[in-house]
Amino acid sequence: MLGSLGKLVERQIKKAQAEGQLEGLDGEGQPLPDRSTEAQTDPALAAGHRIMAQAGVLPEEFGIKKELDAARKAYPTLTDPAERKAAMARIADLEMQYNMARDARRAFMR
Repeated sequence: MLGSLGKLVERQIKKAQAEGQLEGLDGEGQPLPDRSTEAQTDPALAAGHRIMAQAGVLPEEFGIKKELDAARKAYPTLTDPAERKAAMARIADLEMQYNMARDARRAFMR
């Protein structure tokens, strides 16, 4: 069964190539994007996230994660104790928001 499916796929690809349907596509001639971080995730979920990202729509947790990463990166550069304390409070707040958003999405997806 799997061999016949592979042959069907191969025929469809060759047909599309002959008709020129595989020319001028986005990313043609460029290396495939690095998706090594998706190795431990559900393939359907990863594909859904890619589609949403391409459409410019992402779950709330992704925006929060970006802010959190930026805050963590900036923290070691701070020298003033008051600024460090405020930055740590911001990081803790962002971590809480991120975890709540992630858990809400996971509960919704069940």
